[in-house]
Amino acid sequence: MASLNSFDEWSPLREVIVGSALNYSSHERELSFDLFFHENLTRSEWYYPRLSVPGETESARSPIKQRYVDELNEDIEGIVETLRSLSVSVLRPMDLSADTPHVRTPAWSAAVVPPLNIRDNTLIAGDEIIETPPMIRSRYFETQFLRAVFADYFTKGARWTVMPRPMMTDASFDPSYANSTAGGPTELINDPQPSPYDVGFEMMFDGAQCLRLGRDIVANVSTANHALAVDWLERHLEGRFRIHRVHRLSDSHIDSMVLALRPGTLLVRSPAVMERMPAPLRSWEAIVPPAPETNNFPLYDDEDLILTSPFIDLNVFSVSPDTVLVNDACPELMRTLEKHGFTVVPVRHRHRRLFGGGFHCFTLDTVRDGGPDDYLG
Repeated sequence: MASLNSFDEWSPLREVIVGSALNYSSHERELSFDLFFHENLTRSEWYYPRLSVPGETESARSPIKQRYVDELNEDIEGIVETLRSLSVSVLRPMDLSADTPHVRTPAWSAAVVPPLNIRDNTLIAGDEIIETPPMIRSRYFETQFLRAVFADYFTKGARWTVMPRPMMTDASFDPSYANSTAGGPTELINDPQPSPYDVGFEMMFDGAQCLRLGRDIVANVSTANHALAVDWLERHLEGRFRIHRVHRLSDSHIDSMVLALRPGTLLVRSPAVMERMPAPLRSWEAIVPPAPETNNFPLYDDEDLILTSPFIDLNVFSVSPDTVLVNDACPELMRTLEKHGFTVVPVRHRHRRLFGGGFHCFTLDTVRDGGPDDYLG
């Protein structure tokens, strides 16, 4: 294991953590889950009541067919093998045990899900591991599965910080973004359940809301929860990194909206994304691939819960400034990147819409060659 060093999204990759989906059996349906995925949930899929505490009705679960889980695990192993074939050292989190029970806090209980989309609850800022305050209750303890890996980096000199952990009662969540986009298939969230542990809005924020560009970090802020967390990041990283806020580029994550492929080049969902970027980034080249085709995705039954938009495959992962892992079901995207001089490595990932993540989500790049360079000065 090398020393932690990861400042950007594109410089030559030396070491990475790839998530685990072992024993993924269902999605926990409650307020935090539905708020997080609200843009892809329809009105009939909302679940009430939203708060689950000891002695009350447990949250609803949306089961996942075992076949999909088995195929996901096959595809994850394919990602691992591909990265190793490219001379990248691959680390893995601890697997979720099949007999892991619900976890309980004073305010709620939730089933535990595997550490699959591991970019979400950790931000790597140069030589520092920052565990971010989670936005989904069932993922509250997810970074525990990475303890052994983080501890090894710490012994090699890495900084290791945990942001303040939220109580996560219903009143902790700012529903303004979800409610501002309500209409059509979604509905307002206007009846949070009271709790004796209410403290008002709290920090909640994912590492996948950040775009890392050397000494600069672009952070998406869509709620009061995000704003509090970015306030904390600005104070904590002052003098080492510059934080640039973009507002409501998406509900939370931005790595299916914009990804930096190399200095001067962004992969974006649409030209409108560039208009929302910080001024120095608007002069960068913007690669806008064709809209995804419907036949790029498996067909699912009505009861299968779809968690992402069809643009999930923009969630590519760079191994170097000229080499990118792309879903092999996306020939249009692969051709577009090749036309711009990239070497495309096709990798299978079938059920990304069921599990809420692509290659960038499933990975946490911990060692790259790049440093705190000034790309926006």
